[in-house]
Amino acid sequence: DTLWDLAIAEVEKRENPDDDGKHVEVWEKSVLFMGNKNGGKTTIILRCLEREEIPKPTLALEYTFGRRARRHNTPKDIAHFWELGGGTSLLELIRIPITSNNIRSFAVVLVLDLSKPNELWTTMEKLLQVTRNHVNKILTKLEKTNPEVATEIKQRMRNNLQRDHPDYELVDPFPIPLVIIGSKYDIFHEFDSEMRKIISKTLRFVSHYYGASLVFTSKSEALLLKARGLINHLAFGYDKSKSVSVDHSKPLFIPAGLDSLSQIGPPPASDSDIGKMRANTPLELWKKVFEKTFPPKSFCDLQDTKDPAQDLQYAEYEVDVMRAQKNQ
Repeated sequence: DTLWDLAIAEVEKRENPDDDGKHVEVWEKSVLFMGNKNGGKTTIILRCLEREEIPKPTLALEYTFGRRARRHNTPKDIAHFWELGGGTSLLELIRIPITSNNIRSFAVVLVLDLSKPNELWTTMEKLLQVTRNHVNKILTKLEKTNPEVATEIKQRMRNNLQRDHPDYELVDPFPIPLVIIGSKYDIFHEFDSEMRKIISKTLRFVSHYYGASLVFTSKSEALLLKARGLINHLAFGYDKSKSVSVDHSKPLFIPAGLDSLSQIGPPPASDSDIGKMRANTPLELWKKVFEKTFPPKSFCDLQDTKDPAQDLQYAEYEVDVMRAQKNQ
């Protein structure tokens, strides 16, 4: 038998189990990690997959996967992990992992570097905007070709909040499951308490508004475990943790749907300042308040200037000689 014959036989065996009807569906999910450059995305993925290796800088879009068996002797569930490198400089690559074929089982993890508050809002806004536009395009297509799936996806995101939740009409859930991770909490913890409060409150508002889960993490094992729990829930369907931590002097941990606008409170600015700010939506108002304290870095500062072709970790003698010749 050739390798292909064996593969076909294996697939048929899984699809048509023996007469005792022990058919177990293999669960397959995809998760896209994106966020600040050097924000710790690779480290978080390696911890989730329990891999003991030293993270390398991510070039463009990288792929890895994890497998877990739910019970003994059952086929393993598969989770596809995609990682977008380069901060906000490679946004058009988002189209590659998110397609109409896998949109039902897709989730996004946004990793924001808490130690760089001046880049935080710009990075978050750009990445979420481009992802949302792309997902909405897919949903618009699906409404014509497969309306049941499109409705199911929209409904699932509304269900993150109970219908009787006081904010049910005030939020605008992200179209696919979203987890926001605030990384480098150890550096953030050294910040002035007022700055920490503004950043924490703003991220709580954004997460709640988008129907996302929020967790702060650092290299500490206990915090990484909490982040891992949320990601395992997305990737392998593990149970979601019910614990909540909203104390601004501690690392935040708030699963989707367990916060409320009344608990978060108004944007941290004086009434006269808020009165002067012209904003059409609550999100815009929070953005203005946040950027008053942390003026955003100009976008060109966030662009990646280094040429990946010069990176030593990708050196290939024959290719490099040809390139040198071509450049010459």
